[in-house]
Amino acid sequence: MTKYFKFFEIAYLIIAIVFSVETVLRWNTDRPKAYIFLVFAVLAVFMYFFRKKYRKRFENQDRKK
Repeated sequence: MTKYFKFFEIAYLIIAIVFSVETVLRWNTDRPKAYIFLVFAVLAVFMYFFRKKYRKRFENQDRKK
């Protein structure tokens, strides 16, 4: 089960990288869309850390049992 959690953590990092690249590419041509991509990139990084914390908490509960 924790393998799936780790996979989704990595997926959020990849999504954050893609959105960051899109932000840089669109910054000079389409500023409003660049801001949207920037918000999604920040949100993906936040979700990465949130999922990582949740996975570690889940692993610690399994060890206590």
